[in-house]
Amino acid sequence: MTPTTITRVHARRVWDSRGRPTVEAEVRLACGVVGRGIAPAGASRGSREAVDLRDGGTRHGGHDVAQAIANVRGPIARAIFEMDALDQADIDAKMIELDGTPDKSKLGGNAMVAVSLAVAQAAALAHDMPLWQHLAGDEPVSLPLPEVQIFGGGAHAGRRIDIQDLMVIPVGAWSYDDALTMVAEIYRAAGALMQESGKLAGVADEGGWWPQFATNEEALEMTVRAIERAGGHPGTDAALSLDIAASEFGREGTYTLALEGRSLDRDGMAEMLLDWIERYPIVSIEDPFAEDDRDAWIAFTRAARHRVQVVGDDYLTTNAERIAEAAADAACNAVLIKVNQAGTLTEAKAALDAGKAAGFGTIVSARSGESEDVAIAHLAVGWNAGQLKVGSFARSERMAKWNEVLRIEDALGGDGRFAGAAALPPRK
Repeated sequence: MTPTTITRVHARRVWDSRGRPTVEAEVRLACGVVGRGIAPAGASRGSREAVDLRDGGTRHGGHDVAQAIANVRGPIARAIFEMDALDQADIDAKMIELDGTPDKSKLGGNAMVAVSLAVAQAAALAHDMPLWQHLAGDEPVSLPLPEVQIFGGGAHAGRRIDIQDLMVIPVGAWSYDDALTMVAEIYRAAGALMQESGKLAGVADEGGWWPQFATNEEALEMTVRAIERAGGHPGTDAALSLDIAASEFGREGTYTLALEGRSLDRDGMAEMLLDWIERYPIVSIEDPFAEDDRDAWIAFTRAARHRVQVVGDDYLTTNAERIAEAAADAACNAVLIKVNQAGTLTEAKAALDAGKAAGFGTIVSARSGESEDVAIAHLAVGWNAGQLKVGSFARSERMAKWNEVLRIEDALGGDGRFAGAAALPPRK
């Protein structure tokens, strides 16, 4: 038995940022350290991502996780008992084999991702190093360019606007700390503008302002005004990023904008987005079309990829094979990496590597249902992803992650390279 041998695997029910149950796993090693991991949960979900195992019924609205916890304490614990925590790929492969389904529905993606994260944390602690350093090994790292929600919409804000996330990217920042400082001013300015205009309804799932806009485009206009109110230059200091989450309102090539009471075919949807790109300082658009609308993705990326980052989330669901297919199709030029979409760290890293091999921008992302777990901050740095999307600049489950990267930046000192705007795919 080595110091990094797994001697105990445990799980408990904890609560996420929406007050719903989720799984926390603990992995104890022979040297005495204990690693923990908490499974996040998404509201807007791709149909091909790993499935959270929920109990159903009436308890906690059907969202309880007693069976997922039992799976960690029982079959998963038995399967990885006395394995070496340094063998992350072998441990993840063992869980994948034990589950035996393409979507992690037997053991639960929430059970598996919590254990996978806990194993990595335990291995890092055993060597008295932060998780990012354990993940990086001898490879170079960078501090990620933040992508921060200003207005929530779609599934994150009662579908008050059709766009799910209206975000800013501080493209003019010279350091990670400078980036957050810039975003803080923009977030506050947006809140003040909303109060002055009487259009503020509250705070959305991920901490962004919950708006009362009459049109989707009004959200873009207000974000530009917030950048200007904060003393910045739109497009130079901070630019716009949109998560359309079109799978939420697109069916069979028709996109229904409920806020505006109109429907667009895929050509009309593309025309609207391309018009926005011309008139607003947009540098990134995520999920512009539904996950099953392949031809629309290819056509739009052909038209827009030299002007914006076209990000696949629901379209790719953190899957290396789908990323390779999208690269062959030239269907996008960036990928969102959500570890719980894949179900294990090993699969998420394979997806990120596939994105890098294709020349894609790579963005490590949180989910709308989050916790105090800061692992993704370490994934973004340790995997040298270049970009990090956590949600807004409010709510402790979000700020914990932004602040963790500040700590990493401080620890790196002069060796801390900031990815900055160079993390975005090249544009002409």
